[in-house]
Amino acid sequence: MAKHVFDHRRVAEAGRVVHFLAIARSVGRTWHRPEAKAGSARLVQFCRIARGRMV
Repeated sequence: MAKHVFDHRRVAEAGRVVHFLAIARSVGRTWHRPEAKAGSARLVQFCRIARGRMV
């Protein structure tokens, strides 16, 4: 018995990837939230971690 027509189809993965990359490259269409500016407390935490102290 032969396979059904739909069982012979190739996977359309390349088209999905192309469309995903086109959306990702388009300016202004992102799902990321803009990052808030770092305050002085955040800078102190970063410097402390950079020096090797965690607490």
